[in-house]
Amino acid sequence: MRVSTGRANQSDSRMFNVVVEGFGIGQQRQAERVFTVPFSQLQSTIQTIARQGGVITGVFAIDGSSGNGADPMPAPAAETAAAGDAPTPAAAPAVTKAPAHATVPVNTYKPKTPFLGTVTENYSLVGEGAIGRVNHITFDLAGGDPQLEYVEGQSIGIIPEGTDANGKPHKLRLYSIASTRHGDNMATHTVSLCVRQLEYEQDGETIKGVCSTYLCDIEPAAKVKITGPVGKEMLLPDDEEANVIMLATGTGIAPMRAYLRRMFEPAERDKNGWHFRGKAWLFMGVPKTPNLLYDADFEHYLKQYPDNFRYTKAISREQQNAKGGRMYIQDRVLEHADEIFTLIEDPKTHVYMCGLKGMEPGIDEAMTAAAAAKGLDWSELRPALKKAGRWHVETY
Repeated sequence: MRVSTGRANQSDSRMFNVVVEGFGIGQQRQAERVFTVPFSQLQSTIQTIARQGGVITGVFAIDGSSGNGADPMPAPAAETAAAGDAPTPAAAPAVTKAPAHATVPVNTYKPKTPFLGTVTENYSLVGEGAIGRVNHITFDLAGGDPQLEYVEGQSIGIIPEGTDANGKPHKLRLYSIASTRHGDNMATHTVSLCVRQLEYEQDGETIKGVCSTYLCDIEPAAKVKITGPVGKEMLLPDDEEANVIMLATGTGIAPMRAYLRRMFEPAERDKNGWHFRGKAWLFMGVPKTPNLLYDADFEHYLKQYPDNFRYTKAISREQQNAKGGRMYIQDRVLEHADEIFTLIEDPKTHVYMCGLKGMEPGIDEAMTAAAAAKGLDWSELRPALKKAGRWHVETY
């Protein structure tokens, strides 16, 4: 270990580089890594590295005035990994506290004072022979005071017209936003949703979802009560070179559509000043081909950006998995487990999951098996990714 006799000022506001070997997963364990942390987090970072078998070879203060000067200081001996400690075989990725996203708009409009948006379009997203009814619905947000602004990955609330069985106004339902902050028309004052009409049988009677039916039936020019935006769980990283793995079923494609438009639509790239250069990989699960939502757009991105985008489909009623059963999204995850975990080894990789809550156990099972094949423990790795702000889930 490189050590120095330099002293640390306990009121120091500088940043520190912690140089580590034998820490992380996969190839990361063979490489020297450097973590940059503030003085206030230095002790906890050293403790975390030590617990997970990392070997700290140096701790250096960064001169805050110049941004590149180095002032060595010793790591506290009691908190470094002992020379005889064996590294754990399945260490989790380095974790840092997820960003607070303080500037993201939240609850501009609340249930008691909703914004009245105007429907501009409402059309079907599914093809002939599809199961169920799914519509793309756009609302005009112009004229709001304040303006209802949002970012990709957030949701809005819709309050349907009418009253419930008790004569009270319907409660709001949340829907993931399917458009970018600029809107489908790039005019920055519209928001779009991807809505599936809920329909099920109960006691021999067909029950239709109140809000989903209201939205799927709504006509252009109608006024709709809108609340929000809400949510910080599904936000994209700011890094243009991040890798983004997306796992979606059904209308869980909504936030993924927003991400991909932000990444690959030419008008978006020109307007937002954010030019995605990483790897984006979409896994989409549906029952039948006509249920593939926004498929033509995604196929277009695939042709235009083959080095940056992958599109993997799981069509349960038309494809078979390796065991001869129906092909679900977790089967695709297992097929590509090695590549997925190679990406996860990169600290710039984020994983997003959106869709029915029932997809979570299958994905967890697939990730558990895939992790085990690499000598990793998914039950430890997943919370580490979550803590690092790299594992994002929104299911319903």
